[in-house]
Amino acid sequence: MLNIEIIPCLKDNYSYLIYDNISGIVGVVDPSEFRSIDNILTKKHNKLDFILNTHHHFDHIGGNEELKKKYFSKIVGSKIDKDRIPNIDIFLNENDIFKFGSIDFKIFFVPGHTKGHIAFYSEEEKTIFTGDTLFSLGCGKIFEGTYQQMFTSIQKIKKLPLQTKIYCGHEYTKNNLNFCMKYDRLNKKLDQKKEWIKLKLDRGEPTLPVTIEQENETNIFFRCGDPSLKKGLKMTESTEQEIFQKLRSLKDEF
Repeated sequence: MLNIEIIPCLKDNYSYLIYDNISGIVGVVDPSEFRSIDNILTKKHNKLDFILNTHHHFDHIGGNEELKKKYFSKIVGSKIDKDRIPNIDIFLNENDIFKFGSIDFKIFFVPGHTKGHIAFYSEEEKTIFTGDTLFSLGCGKIFEGTYQQMFTSIQKIKKLPLQTKIYCGHEYTKNNLNFCMKYDRLNKKLDQKKEWIKLKLDRGEPTLPVTIEQENETNIFFRCGDPSLKKGLKMTESTEQEIFQKLRSLKDEF
């Protein structure tokens, strides 16, 4: 069984301390900084076996080198990022299985935000770490890839079992909600989501994880085929990918 602890970092990043109860293996997903991760490690485990990186951006690997130096950890990431993640040890490709103790993480290649972006998915744990490809109620900006790549990546994640829990890289949910409510006005599920988000944030709690089922109901980038959404955009004859590209462009200006 996988224990997951959400660690707020920097301004709005999330890193994840993961612990396999069976093997005792300890890892961290996307350590934005050293200090916040190290503080928890020294109190709870005093070791770090693996550093799992979804992509090469500094706000996801900023703690890598200091953590590796202190704990002799192995850095894990996309083979495409082998020259962009310093001191990477283990290179992963699409559909590879990364063994984290007793837990198998299947690697999803999900480019768009970056050209080498990957996600870590455990079918047994019903959990996926999506980095900056998929957020609650949103998706990542397209920096190095194409709209088609990002659309395909989102569709790949969308097809996972409904109860799959999504752990993403940032606390962007409130802003994403505002965008969804502007362009998906007839979606009553967003009103319920708004109250839930307010409650979580008022308590100082993360709005994560969320499930694939919840995102199907509320994430506008999962709903590109919805007739009311297409009508609101005056794009009733457009494909889902064309709707996605329009929405992503609007979000960039939001």
